[in-house]
Amino acid sequence: MPTTAPHALADVTASDSTLRRFLHGLPGVDAVGLEARAASLGTRSIKTTAKAYAIDLAISMVDLTTLEGADTPGKVRALGAKAVHPDPTDRTTPATAAVCVYPDMVATAKEAVAGSSVKVASVATAFPAGRAALDVKLADVRDAVSAGADEIDMVIDRGAFLAGKYLKVYDEITAVKEASGAARLKVIFETGELSTYDNIRRASWLGMLAGADFIKTSTGKVAVNATPANTLLMLEAVRDFRAQTGVQVGVKPAGGIRSSKDAIKFLVLVNETAGADWLDNHWFRFGASSLLNDLLMQRQKLATGRYSGPDYVTVD
Repeated sequence: MPTTAPHALADVTASDSTLRRFLHGLPGVDAVGLEARAASLGTRSIKTTAKAYAIDLAISMVDLTTLEGADTPGKVRALGAKAVHPDPTDRTTPATAAVCVYPDMVATAKEAVAGSSVKVASVATAFPAGRAALDVKLADVRDAVSAGADEIDMVIDRGAFLAGKYLKVYDEITAVKEASGAARLKVIFETGELSTYDNIRRASWLGMLAGADFIKTSTGKVAVNATPANTLLMLEAVRDFRAQTGVQVGVKPAGGIRSSKDAIKFLVLVNETAGADWLDNHWFRFGASSLLNDLLMQRQKLATGRYSGPDYVTVD
């Protein structure tokens, strides 16, 4: 993945004025049309065999997350064990994509998932507010990477973005991308704070121009997080970006997705908007802490015809 704008769009990041002109030249978002299409796609129903496939796919796309001040090594080890074997009674259950933790818990998480396919993602850059100097943010990133993080989830400076300082945000993302080294970079917009769909579209293109491997809706720490409409908008952005540059970027809705029904709606959005190329955990993730439990309950219901008791899954 590039650390700067793809060659096809390199000129647009040459200066603050050219970047502003490009971002404000993107087509305006028809909010009514966007929300209507997201709602329409959310009504799609799928058959039992397809539902079983969708549940397993969704499990494999979960970034199992704990981002609390009360996180302990024991909690992170337990979460890592659950990520590797979500249902210890059924080893056909796929592992989750990753475990997402704070930088100081990365080494513990790496030990917990050692030998498995599960990645370790770390939030960084003064998550969740992002209110710190750039050198502090980069130190945060380097600390996570040195501890073994496979992926970095950064937050953009929403204040700078909303003030129209797009080149400042671009430069910060490129600096974090460089500090991340081989780790994949997810760029969090905190869509609930961006106010408008037009801003979400602009942030999506700005993040991709700066070299994001993923664009991510939210931190999960504000009132409005991932929604079908804002995720649909971001899926349109990655689809159009690949069409224009040949570069594929992933999407991660995070926060508020708690049920299998909701997860399947998001998978329909992916398939119908970006296409089947994104139906893989290399290109689509769910940022969640409680979603996995419902996916496991629904998976067991499909297998046995009945729901298990409340003690079937672990309480995270």
